[in-house]
Amino acid sequence: MTLTEQAREDSPRAAAVPAPAPTRAQFISWTTLAMMTTASVANLRPSPSMALYGLAAVFLYLLPAVVFLLPTALVSAELASGWPGGVYRWVSEGLSKPLGFLAVWCQFAMTIAYYPSLLAYVASTFAYVIDPSLADDGLYIAVVIVVVYWAGVLISSRGTKAVAGLSSMGLVVGTLIPGVVLVALGMVFLAQGNPSAAPMDTSHVLPPWTGPASLVLIVNNFLSYAGMEMNGVHVSALREPGRQYPRAVFLATGLVLLIFILPALAISWVMPGEDLSLTAGVMQAFQGFFDHFHVGWLTKVVGVLLVAAALGGMLTWMAGPSQGLLMVSRQEGYLPPVLQRLNKRGVPRNIMVAQGALTTVIAGLYAFLPDVSSAYWIFSVVTTQIYLVVYLLMFAAVVRLRALRPDRPRGFRVPAVHLVAGVGFAASAAAMCIGFMPPEQFGGQPLWRYVLIVGGGLLTLGLLAPLAFLAFRKPHWVTAGDRGADPVE
Repeated sequence: MTLTEQAREDSPRAAAVPAPAPTRAQFISWTTLAMMTTASVANLRPSPSMALYGLAAVFLYLLPAVVFLLPTALVSAELASGWPGGVYRWVSEGLSKPLGFLAVWCQFAMTIAYYPSLLAYVASTFAYVIDPSLADDGLYIAVVIVVVYWAGVLISSRGTKAVAGLSSMGLVVGTLIPGVVLVALGMVFLAQGNPSAAPMDTSHVLPPWTGPASLVLIVNNFLSYAGMEMNGVHVSALREPGRQYPRAVFLATGLVLLIFILPALAISWVMPGEDLSLTAGVMQAFQGFFDHFHVGWLTKVVGVLLVAAALGGMLTWMAGPSQGLLMVSRQEGYLPPVLQRLNKRGVPRNIMVAQGALTTVIAGLYAFLPDVSSAYWIFSVVTTQIYLVVYLLMFAAVVRLRALRPDRPRGFRVPAVHLVAGVGFAASAAAMCIGFMPPEQFGGQPLWRYVLIVGGGLLTLGLLAPLAFLAFRKPHWVTAGDRGADPVE
């Protein structure tokens, strides 16, 4: 189900019409759902940040998987099977419509900080195709972010069908093949008797404790696992949701952990932590391995594959969240009409342009912050902080809906829902608090600057902007249905 379809189901009229039961041909297996979930969550981009911890990366991936990934998957399945649609309807039904708008807004707003961090990864990866020294050049990173983002806006606004084909290859081309190659090279590297750059003994299973700042990089894993809730909408397509959905969740969790953990370990085997770039770490590892095996020219090939996959993912995300926000806003009048306008191909171009203006400003910070890794980390944290607002609301909504609508038919019910949702809520709140502390690797930067950027991003993009739209909301902003014509350019 696309975000547009989810938003349509969020409307009052859609809510009044029960969704038809799947036919025999429409049922999917639980293994298929597990693969879909794995494809929507797993990728190689966060591997360098966890490779800094060496063997302790295993623990730092497992902990948020247990306290965040599993609760998110289980809770979203109950909500999706009882209230078909997206997070706007879940939160609106369980809490209130304004909070529902806050949730769908944060799903959209997090992309404003997400695109600069994603495209910084693209720029650093592509640097290994043309000139590796550019990977840490802030001005180069900023230029690539601006140029590629606006090129993506142009492509998306034309409604090209090539986007779907490009993004569908992302899991295989940009994750599975490079990931398998990276891990295989790492194993051969160690089998030849070469020492690991990071200690692999049992004394390094847990990260060294030097205070709360020593665990800050774990926050990035919450963003890595984000998106698990998207596949909860498919729970009704299982023959036996009560038995099969937990199986799909646990299989997907295992596969996601393997895809995240093994490449991170492989990177730590060849790249010392002090030399590792958070944006170019994957390419640093490939270059190290390929140079060791005297096939350095393959670095450029892998770089092209990773860039193509990342760009496909960007194009998929570019129109999705804006379409979801648009459909809800037109039904309820949350955004002014100028932001609700569509071009001739039905794309919300004005929202994308406004989003692009902010993305351009944020991209410019790469040219002024001390180093690219610091900028990448900061924007990843801002993205995570904004997205965690969605999960806090979602966990609260499922508990209240269980109390308010206990007899509502659900294809799946979370066992011990108060415990599961409580753990997820507490983990999300803790991650949000920890995110305001800079990690040890950036200890040389002023604390006030870090807190100002992270807190300012969360406050401005995640809270003040939607509150302003709600405060200045006008009746004539409703532009869908019987109360007005659809504004199309």
